[in-house]
Amino acid sequence: MQISDLPYPDPGVPDARSGPRFLMWLGRGQLGGQLKSLGWGLVHFGGIAGLPYAVGLGVDAVVERDGTRLLLVGALLVILGIAISLGDAMLHRTAVTNWITAAARVQQLLARKTAELGSALTRRVAAGEVVAVSTGDVEKIGWFVEAVSRFLAAALSLVLICVGLLLYAPAIGVVVAIGIPVLALAVLPLLPRATQRADVQREKAGRATELASDTVAGLRVLRGIGGEELFLGRYREASQDVRKAAVRSARMWALISAIQVVLPGALLITVVWYGSTLVLDGRLAVGELVAAFSAVATMLYPLRHFEEIAMAYSFSRPSAKRAARVLSLTRTGAEAEPESAAPADAPAPGGDLYDPETGLLAPAGRFTAVVCGDPDLAGRLAERLGGHPMDLDGEASVLLGGVALDALALDTARELVLVQDKDPVLLSGTLRELLGVPASGAVGAGAALAAAQCGDVLDALLQSAPDGVSDPMDARITERGRSLSGGQRQRLALARSLVTDPEVLVLDEPTSAVDSHTEARIADGLASLRAGRTTVVLASSPLLLDRAERVVLIHEGAVAAFGTHRELLRGEPRYRAVVTRETDEEQRLARLELAQLEEALTEIEESA
Repeated sequence: MQISDLPYPDPGVPDARSGPRFLMWLGRGQLGGQLKSLGWGLVHFGGIAGLPYAVGLGVDAVVERDGTRLLLVGALLVILGIAISLGDAMLHRTAVTNWITAAARVQQLLARKTAELGSALTRRVAAGEVVAVSTGDVEKIGWFVEAVSRFLAAALSLVLICVGLLLYAPAIGVVVAIGIPVLALAVLPLLPRATQRADVQREKAGRATELASDTVAGLRVLRGIGGEELFLGRYREASQDVRKAAVRSARMWALISAIQVVLPGALLITVVWYGSTLVLDGRLAVGELVAAFSAVATMLYPLRHFEEIAMAYSFSRPSAKRAARVLSLTRTGAEAEPESAAPADAPAPGGDLYDPETGLLAPAGRFTAVVCGDPDLAGRLAERLGGHPMDLDGEASVLLGGVALDALALDTARELVLVQDKDPVLLSGTLRELLGVPASGAVGAGAALAAAQCGDVLDALLQSAPDGVSDPMDARITERGRSLSGGQRQRLALARSLVTDPEVLVLDEPTSAVDSHTEARIADGLASLRAGRTTVVLASSPLLLDRAERVVLIHEGAVAAFGTHRELLRGEPRYRAVVTRETDEEQRLARLELAQLEEALTEIEESA
């Protein structure tokens, strides 16, 4: 594959059982590119391996005053030079292609997984870790994939040099053949410690990245409470920890590099000393000594690739482990496995939404409100209703029209059910771009904005827009809508959801950041605009609950009661406690007053 062919039509199904397995899967997916790189690497390193023998033959030709052989050696050197230059250029080209294509494949897999999991991803994995995987980790994984072919070519070239010396100059070749494996394996005992220090460095860097991400996300709040210096101090401490860990890691890699300089130097001295002795004794020709010396000097270049592959694997292994952890997540919370079953057909329009875990039933075409005493339970329930049960493996899937949402193709499930969580995100861009989402076309932007009571939001956007912008739809929204208040961001997100007009709309606390008057108007607009469409709102606000056609109380993870808002207020104490915020003592006093009133009425009836 060429870089121009990216992105991949299908990045494939990764083996995410572990980091090494994921690296092996990536390698198998790029066998063609690896073989090309290996081939050009053999041309390049083969040319380098041939230089010592060509030089030795040239020296022998000069000593023997053989002009013809010297010309042939000159031609051989020209051929080797061309092979070295051409092989180096093409090796670099193919190796970098392997790097970029591997990184692109990982990025596509991560993007697909992010789209599959949605907001549930950051509930399973820290946001800082997701950032680290999608940026630095992708580069490290690509580095290892790129380094493999160059390492193999370098290793084969070392074997060729050793074998060639054994055939060309056996007396000195034995010393080189014994010394080279020692040089290549000398750093192995240090690699576990170097890897451990590198892992500590990356762990601290991930924590610092997560702290920085959280600090930037909450900068507006921090400024409001004067907490900037506090968090800045924490980040300074974290960054200093990263620096110290990086220095400790660099010391170990510096030691490994030093060993790979000192030991070849010692081998070179040994070869020169021993070879000179052989030449003086008449057992070795001058050309053979020069060839042996050149071979050892030449080996320093391919030997460096042993250090590089060790570093690349050391840095890529934890990166691949983190990437595999993210890629192993599924909508059902189980480990990723290749999907063999074909997706189920979409259910017929007008089906009920049913959750077997809680017993919640949202009839088709009706406005259903759900009350949960636990806000976290409400958030998890909203995810489940969208087809993302993220709590425990083996949970039964939510059914729409009798068809499990998990059995549907992801695109189909997303078209049928839209979930807006309590903290929706607004992407930067114009308001027109924000509302330009895939939609049925039945609800226009104006109607959605009106139902969400966004009139003041449009005015605010128009006032902050640059000169020349007269239409609020062309006004720009800053990153995550930071220039807007929480209530304004919430209403714009609601308008975006209403424009989509899905068959089932699930809203988690859609009016928690607005005042009661605006909330009442939003409740009326929502009920009117979604008339005849299945709508589920998880809320505890009486204004929203009173507009719902059906209200369901979830208590301790299961349906405890259902009816209208006013029916539940009169007959369900647990519902009344959540909605009216009554304490147990207030409920006890209310029951006591009711009993006293009934007793007084009975006495009056008896006396009459």
